Amino acid sequence: MMKSKIEAALFGLAIGDALGVPVEFESRTYLKENPVTEMFGFGTHHQPTGTWSDDSSLAFCLTESLCSGYDLKDIARNFVKWYSGNFWTPHGQVFDIGIATRHAILNIAKGYQPDLCGGFSESDNGNGSLMRILPLVFYLQNENDIEVVYQKAKEVSSITHAHFRSVFACFIYVVYCLEILKVKDKFEAYKNMQEAVFEFLKDKSFNPAEIDLFDRILKNDISKYPENNIHSSGYVLDSLQASFWCFLNSNSYEEAVLKAVNLGEDTDTTGAITGGLAGIYYGIENIPQKWIDNLVKSNDIKDLAKRLSKKLL
Repeated sequence: MMKSKIEAALFGLAIGDALGVPVEFESRTYLKENPVTEMFGFGTHHQPTGTWSDDSSLAFCLTESLCSGYDLKDIARNFVKWYSGNFWTPHGQVFDIGIATRHAILNIAKGYQPDLCGGFSESDNGNGSLMRILPLVFYLQNENDIEVVYQKAKEVSSITHAHFRSVFACFIYVVYCLEILKVKDKFEAYKNMQEAVFEFLKDKSFNPAEIDLFDRILKNDISKYPENNIHSSGYVLDSLQASFWCFLNSNSYEEAVLKAVNLGEDTDTTGAITGGLAGIYYGIENIPQKWIDNLVKSNDIKDLAKRLSKKLL
C-alpha cells in the first residue's frame, strides 16, 4: 500500500509537470483555443516528450534524501547536486530554475545553515517550495502531532522559501495530503484539513493579515469559485488555490492535471502540485499508463518510490 501511494504521488507530480512543460507561460486564452489533451514535446523549453522540470527534480531530490532518513543538510546538499551536478535531471542538464531557488542554492553552496538559505521577504513567495514538498507527506504519514508537521514543513520549505506565506502554504498542502491518505472522500479530507489547521492556529500569534490571505481555502470552499477567479501564476498562493480548485473540480487524475495545465501561465507547476494531490487520491492504477510509459526516467522513478517505501516500512 505504501509503495503504491508513493509511486502514485511521484508519478502524479511528474506527469502533471511534464504535461505543462511545453506550454509554460502560454495564456489561458491561448489554451482555451489550443488545449493540452495529451503529453507532447518541445514547445516553450524545446524538451522531448515526457520531460519534467525543476519541480519534479527537486521533489525527487527530497525523496532521495528521505530514503536515508530526515536530514535537512542532506536535502540541501541534494539540491546543490541537482543544480551543479545534474543530479535527478531528466536529460543531464538543468533547463528551468526559479530566481529564489537559484539564490538559495548558491547560499547552500556557501555553507549557510539550510533553513536560513531561503528568502524571508514578502517578494520571496514564488511556488518553488510548494512544488517539491509532496514527498515529505510520506515521512510524516504516521505523525500525530501537528506541531511536528508544521515544523518539518517549515524547515523543508525554508531551504529555498522561508517567508511565512510560503511555509504556511506548504503546511496546508501537506496537511491536506495527510488527510487524503486517511479518508476516502476528497471533500471530507478538505473539511478535515480546515479543522486541523484552525485547531493548530488557536494558540498561535502569527500575523493575522497573513492568515487572512488563506481565507479562500481555509474559511470558504475554494472549489466553489468560478474559474476566472482562479489565478495560475508562479505566486505561491495562486498555485495552492489553483491546485485545490482543479483537484476538487475533477473526477479523475487525467481530468485534474489537464484542467491544471490548461489554466495557463505557470503550467508545469500547477500541473505538478495538482498532480501530486490527484495521484495520491486516485492511485497509480488510475494514472494513464501511456503517460507513465512516456515519462522520462520512468523506471528510475519506480525504483525511487520502492526505496522510500522500504525505508518507511
